[in-house]
Amino acid sequence: EGNLEGDSADRDVSIYLPPNYATARNRRYPVIYLLHGYTDSDDLWFGSKPHFINVPTVTDKALASGNTREMIIVMPNAYTAYQGSMYSSSPATGDWEAFVTRDLVSYIDSHYRTIPEAASRGLAGHSMGGYGTVRIGMKNPDVFSSLYILSPCCMSANTNPKPSPKAEAIHSPADLATADFGTKAQLASAAAWSPNPKNPPLFFDLPYKGDEMQPAVVAKWAANAPLAMIDQYIANLRKMHAIAMDAGDKDEPIASTVRTLDQILTSYDIPHAFEIYPGNHVSGIADRMETKTLPFFSKNLSFGHGTH
Repeated sequence: EGNLEGDSADRDVSIYLPPNYATARNRRYPVIYLLHGYTDSDDLWFGSKPHFINVPTVTDKALASGNTREMIIVMPNAYTAYQGSMYSSSPATGDWEAFVTRDLVSYIDSHYRTIPEAASRGLAGHSMGGYGTVRIGMKNPDVFSSLYILSPCCMSANTNPKPSPKAEAIHSPADLATADFGTKAQLASAAAWSPNPKNPPLFFDLPYKGDEMQPAVVAKWAANAPLAMIDQYIANLRKMHAIAMDAGDKDEPIASTVRTLDQILTSYDIPHAFEIYPGNHVSGIADRMETKTLPFFSKNLSFGHGTH
């Protein structure tokens, strides 16, 4: 609420209810909170039009395979004025961390038959949503107990950015409509990580002004890079029941940052699953959800009465 971008605080949320939800009226279910990527939206993931994944279809297939148990799956719409929230906390973009961990979780727990405890809550996401999974997950072990990180973007600190005249040329939503992907991503990142309430009309600062790098802004972006902040949250990550991560081998630099995350967790002796598979940024996501992510949560979330 009150975000300077002017995005509505009323957010759409897509929810998958398991096949027996309507008939098994006394049964409660674990919940997977699933975060979509940059320029993406919940309705695309839930089959409103052909996309690289259809969550209900993939989940039904996973259930039919016998490797997956019935769970509720919740995906909030994080498409914003700059086409993605980065699941961060900023006066410009809004407090997305609190939205996911408090507002969304409490709403779902009060309106659906969930098992309302961390042991029965998982957090997963793809690309920007993978970034959000790491960022939000490692700060909130009291809310989520298991994390599955798919092809996370924005993991490492870019301490030597290049000038961005295209980003500096954007002054309105109309300008934004014609911008390329990289320029839009810069604006979304600035809104999330270097907000400036005294800098209208966009209310953020970019890493460059003309040819002059802005070290303070670069530092703010670096401070939001999970690989730069992870050492502060090792105690929290140790509390996790399970952690898994993967990326396609053609998806660089993302695959390299996932390898680094694997190395960091290994150096701290934090158990986790890690895989680099053949594929690009989106080619394997539907298959990974069906054969890896959903079985992972089926194995690691608590289904009540002390059972995992």
